[in-house]
Amino acid sequence: MTALIALVRKDLILYINDKRALMLHLLMPVILAAFFGSLFGGGSEAKTSKIEVGLVQLDQSDSGKKIAAGLKGDSSLKIVELSDAEARARVREGKLAVAVVIPDGFGERAGDALFSGRDKPEIPVYYDPSQSTMLAMVKGLLTQQVMQVTSAAVMSPKGNKTTERQLAELQASGASDPDKAQISEFLVSLKKFQDQRAATEAEKEAAAKAGGKPAPETAPVGMSMPYTTQDQPLSSGPKYNGYAHSFAGMGVQFILFMGIDMGIGILLARRMGIWNRLLAAPISMTTVLAGRAISGAMIALGLMCAMFACAVLIFKVEISSIGGFLGIALSFSLMTAAFGLLIAAFGKTPEAARGIAVFATLIMVMLGGAWVPSFIFPEWVQQVTLVVPTRWAIDGFDAVTWRGLGLEGALKPIAVQLGFAAVFGSLALWRFRR
Repeated sequence: MTALIALVRKDLILYINDKRALMLHLLMPVILAAFFGSLFGGGSEAKTSKIEVGLVQLDQSDSGKKIAAGLKGDSSLKIVELSDAEARARVREGKLAVAVVIPDGFGERAGDALFSGRDKPEIPVYYDPSQSTMLAMVKGLLTQQVMQVTSAAVMSPKGNKTTERQLAELQASGASDPDKAQISEFLVSLKKFQDQRAATEAEKEAAAKAGGKPAPETAPVGMSMPYTTQDQPLSSGPKYNGYAHSFAGMGVQFILFMGIDMGIGILLARRMGIWNRLLAAPISMTTVLAGRAISGAMIALGLMCAMFACAVLIFKVEISSIGGFLGIALSFSLMTAAFGLLIAAFGKTPEAARGIAVFATLIMVMLGGAWVPSFIFPEWVQQVTLVVPTRWAIDGFDAVTWRGLGLEGALKPIAVQLGFAAVFGSLALWRFRR
């Protein structure tokens, strides 16, 4: 134990005395975590940013203006009015995700096509190929506004001309088709409704003129959304905080890089003869390896706790279970130390080992959901990543922070990471003994 404690103490003193490396290991993950956290929602009080959409308004009819007004009034959109050439240029340059063109005569042609289904007008939509998600969202909101405005325009008294035109077309084509006959009956009823509303509005205008007051506006009749949504973010504890996930991801990434440095350090010590001098002392190889593993795990645990201290104090991240957090941090630190030993055991030279280890680490970090949350992955990738230790580490940190789970939510990630640590450590020890 005296030799083991001395080896651990030596590694800790050397690491702490390297102030520049210590600051980089703390500062870099905090800066990157702050950046990624702001991208994925920020703190619990962060508001979703509006989608900037270009609008080319070529239809100056009442329907066209009402569609534009509806888009401008949507709380999730920020409408920028542009010419057609400006909209194309901005989307092509990547300065705008989506631009919508309301062509000339769109309102009238849309009304004609509402029941006939023929000669449907087209709305050109320019979009950045990298923003296909934005395109789907904007098309949905555009559909809502067009249906509301067009149906209201068709059912208003001003739409009787459109109804008369469609009736004339049906009569000219012949009403032998049962479907056409039913549509004709519907249009006749619609025309009666329009004529009745026109007469009512005329009476109101006459009464208003007689009283010297402006005529009251009649509420438009048309299709509208048959529901509203009530958004309720749910978690077992604190509200969602994007910084919690980003600090977990960046912490896991940079601590794994620290584990690579630990393994490379063993290879450098072997190249310089320090390893042979250590083994010449009255201590076993197992003691030397255990000293490196314990010191590496202690450094990793300290770094992770320091990073999350910044997250709690600066970015208001809440930890729902201190015991669960410490268990996950400790098990991940042990796994990192064992990973460093594995690199040293199978790496022949520092240069070759560094390249392979960095590649393997980046793959583990990417599949573990450190850069982007794992739920964005395809379903089959989500299943495959369950064999990656970083996935369990990040899911465990998420569980005891913004998900608000207690110690029970951390037990499985802790057990899986300890299992990986045992496998990595056993393989490293077997290789070193050979």
